Amino acid sequence: MKNQSVVGNLDWITILLYALLVGMGWMTIYSASLPDQTTSIFDIGQIYGKQIMFIMTSIPLIIVVLTVDAKIYEKYALVFYALGLVLLAGLFVLGKTIKGQTNWYSFGGFSMQPSEFAKIGTALLLSKYLSDVQINLQKVNHQLLAFAILILPVLLIMMQPDAGSAMIFASLFLVLYREGLPGWYLSTGAVAILLFLLALLVKPYFIVGAALVIIIVQFILTRRAFRNPILSTLIFVGISGFVFSVDYVYENVLEDHQKDRINVLFDKDVNQQAEGYNLNQSMIAIGSGGWLGKGYLEGTQTKGGFVPEQHTDYIFTTVGEEWGFVGALVVIGLFVTLLLRILYLAERQKSKFSRTYGYCVAAILFTHFFVNITMLIKLFPTIGVPLPFFSYGGSSLWAFTILLFVFIKMDANKVNEW
Repeated sequence: MKNQSVVGNLDWITILLYALLVGMGWMTIYSASLPDQTTSIFDIGQIYGKQIMFIMTSIPLIIVVLTVDAKIYEKYALVFYALGLVLLAGLFVLGKTIKGQTNWYSFGGFSMQPSEFAKIGTALLLSKYLSDVQINLQKVNHQLLAFAILILPVLLIMMQPDAGSAMIFASLFLVLYREGLPGWYLSTGAVAILLFLLALLVKPYFIVGAALVIIIVQFILTRRAFRNPILSTLIFVGISGFVFSVDYVYENVLEDHQKDRINVLFDKDVNQQAEGYNLNQSMIAIGSGGWLGKGYLEGTQTKGGFVPEQHTDYIFTTVGEEWGFVGALVVIGLFVTLLLRILYLAERQKSKFSRTYGYCVAAILFTHFFVNITMLIKLFPTIGVPLPFFSYGGSSLWAFTILLFVFIKMDANKVNEW
């Protein structure tokens, strides 16, 4: 049985959510980049004019993605992945260095950030690998190959260096967990992050002492048959070594700008006119919006240009100032609805490849959304990641569009998978 109309099978709810977010994103970019003398919205000499061009060129991309046979994405997943790695590696020869990072190609007036597109190839190959019926993520050798798929692009991106983009790839570990990776990987990672942050705030001796008490109590409460003194000792030694190494890593491994971001998060020796300026101004802008905002195009912080790069990573500050708490809640609600819709569609897929890819899409979008917004309200270190469909830029908009519509195509094609 085959359905003759792919268009009729498209999930129009997801497409509508996409259109709403892109439209609201452009409105916000327009406000954040409006010059004193307004020009045509199609003026490509202005940021909002360029974004209109990016949006318009997304339409043929969508048409191509929806026209291509959905099986192509699975069949040539390795090719898409390899192309992404080649583009990332090519940056070391042809890339343009901006603010100490070599993560852009620039040809004339056109720029492209390959890490945005490499996410698509990585998601496709990871989904193809995990869809193999013989793959069992309880087996170490299968885990290692899955890790390698994720780590290869991360290594290339960290050499640029671009910690923000690298972290997005790390979010795909959530997909591995969904597909059977043992839970202790995630719990160990979460504990390591918590211990690292705690070691920056309190003396390591207090943390090691608390860990010792917890391990002893756990050992006593555990049934005798399951007690393992060797394992308990190894855990304590591991925690102690990790905690005491944090200070060395912080002082000798992290770059100055990375230390500044951590200091800003914890208010440690921060100069509000230097490294703390961006975050301080973003919080002022968001907080000044109150419940209902100052009104569209009426944001004083936005018009005054107090928030640097407001049309890119700090775009949500304009939402908070001009649309207020209610408007910000609407935007967040749209993102959450889109993510839940993707998860719903992923669960109804007949193909494991399509289902896994759907979870990859949700993981990537969620991490961008979560990190971008929480860093502006001082709940996460400031990291340069765009807000999907909102932040200015052709690379991010095109990559997010392709990422999402490949999955929409897979979902529309599921009626043919018998």
